[in-house]
Amino acid sequence: MHLVQETKNLIRLTRFGMVNCFLVREDDGLTLVDSGLAGSAPGILTAARSLGAPICRIVLTHAHIDHLGSLDALAREYRQIEFAAGQRESRLLRKDFSLDAGESGKKLLGFPGVKLPPTILLRDGDRIGSLQSIFSPGHTPGHMSFLDVRDGSLIAGDAFTTQTGVLAAGTFKLLFPFPALFSWNREVAAESARKLRDSKPARLAVGHGKTIDSPLAAMDQAVELAFRQCRRNATPT
Repeated sequence: MHLVQETKNLIRLTRFGMVNCFLVREDDGLTLVDSGLAGSAPGILTAARSLGAPICRIVLTHAHIDHLGSLDALAREYRQIEFAAGQRESRLLRKDFSLDAGESGKKLLGFPGVKLPPTILLRDGDRIGSLQSIFSPGHTPGHMSFLDVRDGSLIAGDAFTTQTGVLAAGTFKLLFPFPALFSWNREVAAESARKLRDSKPARLAVGHGKTIDSPLAAMDQAVELAFRQCRRNATPT
């Protein structure tokens, strides 16, 4: 597990050079945003010890296997830990793949579920510690992003990736097709990407790729490309 101190309060933990989770420093300890792949718990715990603070809560961007893989293992270490997830996404933690009225998208895959039930269900705009929840569906039906109101750091989960430039979820790029392949609804993802850009983050931290400082111009380009591809692939009426 590779540790990168992004800001005074934001620490990126990277496994296999491509899967990120984050520790956010708060007055009462650390908030862990996502838990990485299965087997990541020892590295996360070592990182927390090196920072001299306990993990007080876990916050989930979405329920894909590479974001919640170590959640149950961490819960065994921290018996009373808070666990916050988006209200819509929480159904996927139980492997409930039903859709709400008006929802549509690809078949939902890659959701193994967890034993630990959320203790907090988040809606758009809710605060947990210094993190403001931003409902940002598209990659998954209930995807959440989190804006640190102290310094403008946006932890965007998989609503964006930065491995081959900044891309919104659902965007197809020939040399890096994963944002398109693993996203549920590209049109909804494009709308969420625009919403996140409009939050005017000072930096963009994502589940896959390096953190980008002063990301607005790159996010503008990513949003424009996402909508352009949506228009190109729209079915004629």
